[in-house]
Amino acid sequence: MKSTDTGQLNRREFNCFCVALGSLATVSGAAVVAAGDAAAADAPRMVKFPDGTVVPALGQGSAGLGKGRHPAPVEEEALRTGLSLGMTLIDTAEVYGSEEFIGRAIAGQRGGVFLVSKVWPNHVAGDGIARACEASLKRLGTDYLDLYLLHWPNGVTNLAAVVTGFESLRAAGKIRAWGVSNFSVSQLEGLLRIPRGDHCATNQVPYSIADRGIEHDMLPWCERHAMPVMAYSPLGGAGSNLLRDATLARVGAAHGCSAAAVALAWTIRSGHVIAIPESGSVAHVKENAIALSLTLTPQELAALDAVHPPPRR
Repeated sequence: MKSTDTGQLNRREFNCFCVALGSLATVSGAAVVAAGDAAAADAPRMVKFPDGTVVPALGQGSAGLGKGRHPAPVEEEALRTGLSLGMTLIDTAEVYGSEEFIGRAIAGQRGGVFLVSKVWPNHVAGDGIARACEASLKRLGTDYLDLYLLHWPNGVTNLAAVVTGFESLRAAGKIRAWGVSNFSVSQLEGLLRIPRGDHCATNQVPYSIADRGIEHDMLPWCERHAMPVMAYSPLGGAGSNLLRDATLARVGAAHGCSAAAVALAWTIRSGHVIAIPESGSVAHVKENAIALSLTLTPQELAALDAVHPPPRR
């Protein structure tokens, strides 16, 4: 998906999104014309990568999918429901064991999906990146990835060779962009000193209202370098009690939505963050999708800050 405008969708795009939302949002063309700025304010949030590619600010994770937690047809339908509601970015990795599952779920609609996968750091030596990418492509049933990430920096001693490997894949059309995951600011600065290291499209890190550590340095650094952050565990991760938070629930009640939708809307509020929540449930995916067009008021943001304060500098 390409665009030069990240702020707002046009009326036709917004109407199409509302139709896709079905029971989650209903807006007639006449109402959009009359509402004007209000309709634009409710348009789905989008985020721009450095190369100009624009994606929804809310995607779908998959680390726990395809493992029997729910029946496979149920999880596949949840993933497809997310696509229909505008959550067209899907994140996976070679170590998740979900690539074949995703390949089945998106069969016949690859062109409407922004597909992200990751290479494990133990697999980058020699021609390892190329071999790992080919294996991921085969499992996913596609001939290219929209974005390919280095999963962790741990143990990687020749980052320049990793950049060269990614750039070779990009030149060959196997990937359209590359990035990193779990890098610190100092590691990102080192990456940018490498030739073509400034082609890095994103850094994927944990971020949620309950885990705001990256606001201290990572988020400001990435904003200065026009590099969006991709937030995993935006609902707190495994074992989290975040969705039982009373303030999130109270704000959700005011908007007629779930605490999860509020937490996700908070995570993507800046326009520089892409959140990738995971769900194997159609009902939960529908709840999550509301966050794409949910705007929290300054008073609501202040109330959430009081309960989940930003990190001290």
